[in-house]
Amino acid sequence: MTLLITGSSGHLGQAIVTLLRRAGRPAVGIDTRPADTTNIVGSITNPDTVAQAMSGITGVIHTATLHKPHVATHNRQDFVDTNITGTLNLLTAAKNANVAAFVFTSTTSAFGRSLTPGPDDPAAWITEAVTDRPKNIYGAIKSGAEALCDLAAHRDRLPVVILRCARFFPEPDDSADARAAFSDANLKANEFLHRRLDLEDAAQAHIDALAAAPRLCFGRFILSAPTPFRPEDAAALRNDPASVVEARVPGTAALWSLLGWTLPADVSRVYDSSAAVETLGWHPRYDFAAISAQAARGDAIGSQLARDVGTLGYHDEGFANLSDGAPYPTET
Repeated sequence: MTLLITGSSGHLGQAIVTLLRRAGRPAVGIDTRPADTTNIVGSITNPDTVAQAMSGITGVIHTATLHKPHVATHNRQDFVDTNITGTLNLLTAAKNANVAAFVFTSTTSAFGRSLTPGPDDPAAWITEAVTDRPKNIYGAIKSGAEALCDLAAHRDRLPVVILRCARFFPEPDDSADARAAFSDANLKANEFLHRRLDLEDAAQAHIDALAAAPRLCFGRFILSAPTPFRPEDAAALRNDPASVVEARVPGTAALWSLLGWTLPADVSRVYDSSAAVETLGWHPRYDFAAISAQAARGDAIGSQLARDVGTLGYHDEGFANLSDGAPYPTET
């Protein structure tokens, strides 16, 4: 089974190709930028390039995208061209090539305003049933591309799985306030409680989804590290998350104190990835307990694969308004 991986020079694409190569599985990478994991340097916005790349392919993992950090540097048509037209080109070529399975990388940003409760409301418990309320062009366009995938699955009988990924990037946070309040390792470790995913686990989930697609025909799943929280914790997470963490993961307070770290003062959303675990046969290795154990040993947190891929950034240029080196032109 030869697989086509789009966005193969990016964080996720590189990780997926690396895992496939380790398993001895043939994969072809396509990206607009060269990399060791990329065989074809070209754009998915070109239907001829896509059709040629699809020759001999039996499965597609489509990670190529403009991301949220591009909102301030690219216009809305750019997002349509890459994330809508590019996805449509791939779905069309996959159908014509009788591809057995198609996995589309989406984002929890599609939930948009549904992720932000009112100041007196409990934390938003985010499952696949939550309504999309996009707050920027990135979320809106990703939601639209998902609709094309849904159409391809139900009208063209192309087995498709959509994966809405939580954050897995190694770059500094896009919030200046968050960067000022926490060290980078502290902030990322906290996020494994409710809104972060290790890159290796994200890559493995895509491979698992590809295997599950023919059985499911269509599916949409949230990917995030399994949370120790429960829905009944939602109210307390807004005003006293530290007590909830200590109840669910005893010993965290002492460890965080030893490390000089702090827990968040407010947890406003929790991503529930239980459906992906149960349905895809996905077994994420890096949950909050695993991350805490790494921190207790003095190890770098997360997978070696994530460190090997490293920081890639999203833009070729720097931005004068950011003095702390974050790779974003603005908060989005």
